[in-house]
Order: sequence, then structure tokens, then C-alpha cells
Amino acid sequence: MTQLSPARFAARLPRTVTPLVRGLALASLVSQILIVVTGGAVRLTASGLGCPEWPRCTAESMVATPEMGMHGVIEFGNRLLTFVLTAIAIAMLVSLWNMRRTRRDLFIPAVVLLAGIPAQAVVGGITVLTQLNPWVVGWHFIISMILIVVATVLVNRARLTDAETGADTEPRAAPLLRQLLVAAAGLVAAAVLLGVVVTGSGPHAGDSGAARNNLNPDLMTRIHAAPVYLLVLTVVLLVVAAYRLRVAPRLRGALVLLAVVVLAQGAVGYLQHFLHLPVALVALHMLGASLLTAATAHAVYVGFTRRRADQA
Repeated sequence: MTQLSPARFAARLPRTVTPLVRGLALASLVSQILIVVTGGAVRLTASGLGCPEWPRCTAESMVATPEMGMHGVIEFGNRLLTFVLTAIAIAMLVSLWNMRRTRRDLFIPAVVLLAGIPAQAVVGGITVLTQLNPWVVGWHFIISMILIVVATVLVNRARLTDAETGADTEPRAAPLLRQLLVAAAGLVAAAVLLGVVVTGSGPHAGDSGAARNNLNPDLMTRIHAAPVYLLVLTVVLLVVAAYRLRVAPRLRGALVLLAVVVLAQGAVGYLQHFLHLPVALVALHMLGASLLTAATAHAVYVGFTRRRADQA
């Protein structure tokens, strides 16, 4: 049986963007969102200290033991998902190896996503070692949002052929729309950051003995709602302007998608608050935060990316 040398293996890798590359880019985004949801499940089931040690699960075991019960299974399962993310990130990077110089717009985001995994693992370890300090937990979530943005850009760039990346001439969106997109992105960032603070003041700490940030949850919720109101108004203006200016279909679709996600996330947020934070709605709100981040990054990318003069 002939061994496959590194040179031969590299020769078999794609030299242009293929369906495999696009599929891995999409898998990168989906997996980044999925680990946010499973991380939320860890917190919402009070399993944050299901594995009380790091990097081992216990001082004597790398894996959860039967004595640790369901909390150990949930927390260790979330840790295992890191290996899935790692496999996808490595596969993404390998698939781009022959394009590392010609398609740096793909290769660099792929490197960032791979580097983000051990960074998140370290922050996760600090989270456990600090007994679920709410500020550390918050940073864990914020880093995930940043990686979702990077993965969204990667998905968009993977749609372009080599010729399309070198034939850009003019912005896709008019100045007014670009200004509104910047405002929307800033408001989404503010809403997400304040949402982290609200979470740190609320009842779902990840463990019955975990500390809270000692801020008033009702007051922080009202502060968190302020950028949300402004975001809804900004997105409505974006959609109206997009139809009045007859923008390109892809940009119009991205803005409509953003509007749908914003309204849905706002509705879930209000509902969970008035129903006193039921676990299912809080989990849905965490998924919504991930989708909102991705939809915003997508709209900004489409609005600011340059296009050929002959493109619609």
C-alpha cells in the first residue's frame, strides 16, 4: 500500500473554491452557533460546574463519571463539542491550503476561527476555576459572538470566485444605507453587551452556588432595552430605504432577513422577561442573539462589499 506523501496530499487539495469549501464555511458558522446553544444549556440546567475541574473533568478523571449525574454529562458533552469545532476548523484550513496566498480573504478568517477554539477553551477553563464568575462567563459569550461574525464573513467570501474577488468596482449600498448599517451594527453590539450584563444579574447562574454581578436585574433590563428600541427603528428605516432606492436583490434580502431576526429576538426578549425567564425562552433568546449577530454581520458585509458594475 503506497503512502500518500505530504506533497501528493497537498496536490489533491482544492485550488479554487469548491462546494466542499463552501460547505465547510457554512459548517463553521453553524457549529459556532451550536456551541453557544449548548453552552446555554449548560448554564440553564445548572450544570456549569458539572465538571468541577479543568482541563480534566475531575481531579482523577478526564471524563464525567456516573457519580456526577446528569450535570456532569451535560457539561462534559459541551466540552466534547469543542472537538467537533476543531475538526471543522482544521478541515476548513486544510481545504484552503493551496489558496493560502491567492485567497487570503478566506485563509485568514479560517486561521482566526481555528485560533479562537483554544482561546475559548482557556476562557472556559477560567470560568470553571473562578466558580462561574459572571464577568468571565460574559467574556466567553462575547468571544463566541466575535467568532460568529468571522464565520459569517467566511461564508460570504466563499461564495465568490477568484475572478469576482478581483473585479470589484463600486459599493453595493448607497451612503445613506451604509450609515444606517453602521448604526445598526453599533446598536446590536450594545444590545449584546448589555444583554450579557443582564444575564449576569439574573437567576440562571449555571450553578446554585455561583455568584451574580450584584446589579439590579430590572434596571439592567430597562437599560438593555434602550438600544433595542433604537435598533428596531433603524432596521425599519433600512428596509424602507432599501425599497425606495431599489437596491440590489441580495442587499434587500439581507436587510429583510435582519429585520425579521430583530423583531423575533425582540419579541422573545419581552416575552421571557414578562414570563419571569422560563428556561426554554432564555435558550431561544441565546439562539436569537447568535442569529442576530450573524444576520447583522451578513447585512453589513453585503452593504459594504464592492461589486462589479454589471452586477445587479
